Amino acid sequence: MPSKIPELEPSGTHLAYLTLSFFLILYALFAEFIRNRLHLSEPPLATLTGIAFDAVDLFGFKWRYQDSVTQEMARVVTCVQVFAVGLDLPSKYIKKHWRGIALLLGPNMIYGWVVSAAILKLIIGLKWSSAFIVAATLTPTDPVLSASVLGEAKFSTRVPKRLRHLLAAESGCNDGTAFPFLYAALFAVLENSVADWSKMFFLEVILWQCALGVVIGAAVGWMAAKALRFSEERGYTQKSTLFVFYFLLAIFSVGVGSTLGLDDFLVAFSAGTAFSWDSWFNEKTHEMRLPSIIDLLLNSTMFIYFGTIIPWGKYTGQINAWKLLACTVLILLFRRLPSMLAIKRFLPEVRSWSEAIFAGHFGPMGVGAMFLAMEARGQLETRTSSPEPHPPSSGPHLEAIQNIWPIVSFIVLGSIMVHGFSAGIMSIYGHLTRHPKRRASFMGGEQERLTGMASEDDEVMDQEAFERSSSSEDENNGNGAIRVR
Repeated sequence: MPSKIPELEPSGTHLAYLTLSFFLILYALFAEFIRNRLHLSEPPLATLTGIAFDAVDLFGFKWRYQDSVTQEMARVVTCVQVFAVGLDLPSKYIKKHWRGIALLLGPNMIYGWVVSAAILKLIIGLKWSSAFIVAATLTPTDPVLSASVLGEAKFSTRVPKRLRHLLAAESGCNDGTAFPFLYAALFAVLENSVADWSKMFFLEVILWQCALGVVIGAAVGWMAAKALRFSEERGYTQKSTLFVFYFLLAIFSVGVGSTLGLDDFLVAFSAGTAFSWDSWFNEKTHEMRLPSIIDLLLNSTMFIYFGTIIPWGKYTGQINAWKLLACTVLILLFRRLPSMLAIKRFLPEVRSWSEAIFAGHFGPMGVGAMFLAMEARGQLETRTSSPEPHPPSSGPHLEAIQNIWPIVSFIVLGSIMVHGFSAGIMSIYGHLTRHPKRRASFMGGEQERLTGMASEDDEVMDQEAFERSSSSEDENNGNGAIRVR
């Protein structure tokens, strides 16, 4: 008798192996061409790959995942990335540039929160309470998408370092500082009085989650740096250990933050910043590329996964695709750009209107928004950070619970595509608008600054002047003098 052909019984895990490895193999084969010739990054390509594999529905198996899985994947990926942002910043960057960062985390985020809520209210018709909850998840700029454009690609060298560092620092900080916006909106519908709201918001969120999160994160990073330096100077560690130490410390920061109920993102960012405060670790590992490899694997996994779970069937009725498309366009245009233009004069890191427009445009929404959406679901459903496996069909706060993920996922998809392809579009536009004699030998191959951005010499002089100013201010403050501007 002929032997029986075994039936194909792939699981979701098996398909994940196949999809992820297939994408990474193709990407690895053409990585230089994709990143530095086409100026494309992996997030939009990985998302499109996930959408394609979900649409093809291999072997008749539909990908099924629980929302708790989405939450934990988004938590880990975002925390590792914000830790890496803190690690890659120049020595003592937060101390020297705290004014600009404070403006981006304060007025800029408040403006974006209010404008996004108004757009969701006017276009989709959500209640104001629901609109502010959804808008809070969209306030932070995503460190994963930011790193994919401002990282090691050649396009990033065309953006002044001072502007790259400012945007990177903002993306590392504001995922954590989005928690007060989210919980302010959540407590408004969950608490019974203004007194209860004030107690929960200031004691639990501001003091415990955020302030203590920064302190604990900085302590973790500082102690880890001292321990690693002590061990390395005495020859107790191996060179290969340095390759993975930052990743292990980032995961440890996630564990500390989630175990103590702190703001995970602020813990991770503070740990990364404190860990590289004196740049010793960066100097030791500047030739190592394992962080880039880890980021590529984590980011690609997350965005392929995201492409498979976009709830296409939900885009009907009140939140139909046309309304969401209008919301996405308006949010991308008005959530950030007007406020950046308004505060440009107060940001020494932004020297021209072209740079302000670039900084205003470059505010992607991504993995952080996915996590905050699940965090909001958890608070509305269970009063904890853990959402139900799938949205319930009845109960209180149903409008926000059922609509938050479809809205956020659609807007995040739009941001991934717009910001992910922006570098390529800007490069092609710059190529075509140049005189033929000044063009590079291939499309988008120019190396000089983007139009309207400062030259390298101007940037060096600005940085030296800024450091002299900061040094002078520190001396005056140390002598008890009050500096008048």
